[in-house]
Amino acid sequence: MSLLTLENIPALQAEVRALAKERDAVILAHNYQVAEVQDVADYVGDSLGLSQQAAKAQASVIAFCGVHFMAETASVLCPDKTVLIPDLDAGCSLADSITAEQLAAWQAKHPGAITVMYVNTTAEVKALTDYCVTSSNAVKVVEHILREHGPDTEILFGPDMFLGAYVEKQVGRALHVWDGECHVHAGIRPSDIADVRAAHPGSDFLVHPECGCSTSVMEYVAAGDVDSQGVHMLSTGGMMDYAEQHKGQGGTVIMATEVGMLHPLRMAAPDIDFIAANERASCRYMKMITLANLRDALRDMQYEVRVPAEIAEKAKVPIERMVAIS
Repeated sequence: MSLLTLENIPALQAEVRALAKERDAVILAHNYQVAEVQDVADYVGDSLGLSQQAAKAQASVIAFCGVHFMAETASVLCPDKTVLIPDLDAGCSLADSITAEQLAAWQAKHPGAITVMYVNTTAEVKALTDYCVTSSNAVKVVEHILREHGPDTEILFGPDMFLGAYVEKQVGRALHVWDGECHVHAGIRPSDIADVRAAHPGSDFLVHPECGCSTSVMEYVAAGDVDSQGVHMLSTGGMMDYAEQHKGQGGTVIMATEVGMLHPLRMAAPDIDFIAANERASCRYMKMITLANLRDALRDMQYEVRVPAEIAEKAKVPIERMVAIS
């Protein structure tokens, strides 16, 4: 296959759009996708937004430009639709950090506990889960559980340990947190933050709760070492809201999440100089989706993701709770 060049990107994008129309397909893309895929999508967003869009999609086909668990979620929410992913091998290191068997064993050690799992998990794990969350509503969901079931309710939270630590800080109590991580976010270390902030003093700092630096940043803020006015713990959807609210103000803003997020932020607020806390924070799984294999998936109607009915029925419950509480 020939390498994609600047000259043939528009032609390939036009071909993809024409195929989407022909196949009655909606194209959903995550914020971490390559720019040319984001630009051809009908909707670009975070995990929560993509779930919401999938749930209300009118098209008969969903072409999901993201990783495998996201396409599974779309299949669970839309069992009557054909869900395609351009590359079946586009996985997720965080989703791989807990299996259904491991979760069942953990639950057996804590009978009666409520299980809260990040949406970055397989459908089999979701089928054993009480509530799904994304980084944008994890705190809200846990607060809801504590209100509904009592402040001393035992909660199993997984699989992301950094997001779990963030939620614990926000709700003011301990949870049982699984020891999993996203390899990309875990790679954004406190030293990265110190270096980039030193190079850009006074800049606002947007940090995703999954980052390996997130717990340290919260500790820096609490100790007064970092000005809390400039630090924003935000989901990718929250980062987009920030861009919309601050466009026209200029300046430099540091962003700590996967580098694909730079594209939608710069599109939303072109006058702001968004820079990455770590330019190497790129998810190889997200980058496996290309315009060419998106074109091939739509043209040949290949690489369908379908969750078995018995698993989908159980997995749908925590996903719908997540969407409802949002």
